[in-house]
Amino acid sequence: METRLKALIADDEPLARRRLHRLLAEEADIEVIGECSSAAEARALLESENPDVLFLDVHMPGEDGLELARTLPREGRPVIIFVTAFDQYAVQAFEVHALDYLLKPTSTERLREALARAREQLRRPRADDLDKRLRALIEDLSVNERGFDRILVRNPGRISFVNSADVHWIEAEGNYVRLHLARERHLVRQKIGTLEKRLDPRRFLRIHRSAIVNLERVKELQRLPGGDYAVLLDSGTRLTMSRSHKERFEAAVGRGIDDAD
Repeated sequence: METRLKALIADDEPLARRRLHRLLAEEADIEVIGECSSAAEARALLESENPDVLFLDVHMPGEDGLELARTLPREGRPVIIFVTAFDQYAVQAFEVHALDYLLKPTSTERLREALARAREQLRRPRADDLDKRLRALIEDLSVNERGFDRILVRNPGRISFVNSADVHWIEAEGNYVRLHLARERHLVRQKIGTLEKRLDPRRFLRIHRSAIVNLERVKELQRLPGGDYAVLLDSGTRLTMSRSHKERFEAAVGRGIDDAD
């Protein structure tokens, strides 16, 4: 008979706790051993019940879920899966060694993906395997002098990451930006100016108040009447570079674009 995994739910919203409890009840090998509405209650139940998996909200009264996870002892700690309505804490969640990060309302499919990863992790004989894997993940996600290697994207029910090198160009849409890839489009809640500061300036360049291009995707420039330029990407996309951004483009490519060689 397969060993049942003990799960603890920590969330200050009763409806969210009940929904998650109901979804977990559909899993034959999961036993919910308790529910709590604060980090203090969760800490007490962790000590007395020793659950295998902790489903943890971020925002709770008093100490939040991130701080609780950060202060748990490394020996004997449960697998931590964050379940929250907020997408902006994903990187911090992985920094405190969370296994997964689910967005409310969590779908059955997404929850089962997280549970499959939890089962796999709990079967591993060496606890330090998780630490090594997560350290590698954080290094991969970290921001360094080269800028963001990945851009966080919120999809329905989950968080994903897009490699910045795969982005052809970025379009401003009010308080959002739209990432244009070869076959995909992703809408990200972030202003274009904020994202511009975080991207590698050797690869990405603002050519217009509403557009950033990946310089490696620029195929051709075409002079337009009035001093602007058309920027043609290797995908066939045609954008406009305003005169005010011309000098920055010339600095990036290392020569004047009006030179008639």
